[in-house]
Amino acid sequence: MNADQLPLTRREAISRLGSGFGGVALAAMLGESREADAAPTAAQYDVMPKRPHFEPRATAVIQLFMHGGPSHVDLLDPKPMLNKYDGTTAPGEVSDDEARTTYLLGSPFKFRKHGESGLEFSEILPNIARHADEIAVIRSMFGEHRNHEQSIWLANTGLILSGRPNIGAWAAYGLGTENQNLPAYIALPDPAGLSVDGVRNWSSGWLPPVYQGTPFRAEGVALPNLQPRTPRLPEVERGRMELLAKLNERHKAVRPGELELEARIASFELAGRMQLSAPDALDLSQETAATHRLYGLDQDKTRSYGRRCLMARRLIERGVRFVQLFMAGQPWDTHAENVSGTRNCCEQTDLPVAGLLTDLRQRGLLDSTLVQWGGEFGRTPGAEQRNSKERGREGRDHHPYGFSIWLAGGGIKGGQAYGATDDFGYRAIVDRTQTADLHATILHLLGLDHERLTYSHSGRDERLTDVYDAHVIEPLIA
Repeated sequence: MNADQLPLTRREAISRLGSGFGGVALAAMLGESREADAAPTAAQYDVMPKRPHFEPRATAVIQLFMHGGPSHVDLLDPKPMLNKYDGTTAPGEVSDDEARTTYLLGSPFKFRKHGESGLEFSEILPNIARHADEIAVIRSMFGEHRNHEQSIWLANTGLILSGRPNIGAWAAYGLGTENQNLPAYIALPDPAGLSVDGVRNWSSGWLPPVYQGTPFRAEGVALPNLQPRTPRLPEVERGRMELLAKLNERHKAVRPGELELEARIASFELAGRMQLSAPDALDLSQETAATHRLYGLDQDKTRSYGRRCLMARRLIERGVRFVQLFMAGQPWDTHAENVSGTRNCCEQTDLPVAGLLTDLRQRGLLDSTLVQWGGEFGRTPGAEQRNSKERGREGRDHHPYGFSIWLAGGGIKGGQAYGATDDFGYRAIVDRTQTADLHATILHLLGLDHERLTYSHSGRDERLTDVYDAHVIEPLIA
């Protein structure tokens, strides 16, 4: 009798049985894996209207992003002590990390109280100031980085890392849009050129591409190649669209889970529907001369930004969920000649932004439209003298430690200043507000819980407010 014919010992029997059970389990797991691989993806990504988590206060957002970082101490956060000690060295406890600024720089602009609330605005924002009772200024914002790009990513995507979805993409993902003939999320870049960080300002990051922003031109043809060069009969166009839809569905059916393909097909289908809707939405000639004047379209200085503000109102009016306005480059980045630079930016934007608020209110849209104004950070209370040593021509450096933004409409309780910086405007010290708190509040006003709005990416449930212990800023809500 050879070794293979010997009776099994008890230990050998248990060992072989164990291996057999392992094989059975492995086979079952492999079978499940093959079934999962063969099954089409269950996820559907589109911009069809979706139910919010709870009753929203706002149905749309217009974000007025001021690239470069507006000076809070010159616009929204008056500091008498800064002016009192103008030209002196800043106190040691606030100057340690401001080595590039040499002395305190008071603001030459006067602040005045406005409206029944008495909310204070700079004299170079006279038109926005007329809406004081509709505006809530957050004076206690703070960031995490002194560079523009990282701070822009934080302001728009929630982290100082590139490649994440913009807040507009999150809104489109969470809510879709009421108008399937226009994109859910639209960007209105400056005709003079892209802002710092370019097209990433309206990126969907790792969210499905169907949620990224669609840029519309404010001058000339808003959407190139939207109309065929040779007009076609309606029945011919309809037949072409039906045939393309069938071919696309057949192509997509054998490629389940290809999000880029789905997004491209969806974008072409949307382009077909926009052939009728977009030209009407963007035809500003339909507006009255009085409306053109309200937005500053009759003035060279305000025409460009005014056109974009008016386009934003017309898009929101037609069911677009999120609209962002950008300025070329980073014009609020006033390292040199802060006074003239800040004044110039206000001269371009103050009248159009005020016109937008007035128009939204007159049309009954302000209650349902949240307007946000602000940049990636503020400017230093101390002077930066890079290009000039003449008093009056100083600049201000980047300042993430305390700065201001404002909100209006869409459930906001206006006529208030929330939070505060210290006496010189260096640091947020009262009701300190991180970007995640602002994002949580915006989503809340849209009816979305920032902790429930998640997307599975790289093995974790991602969200706009990510790792932060964010909270909704309840005092801002009416």
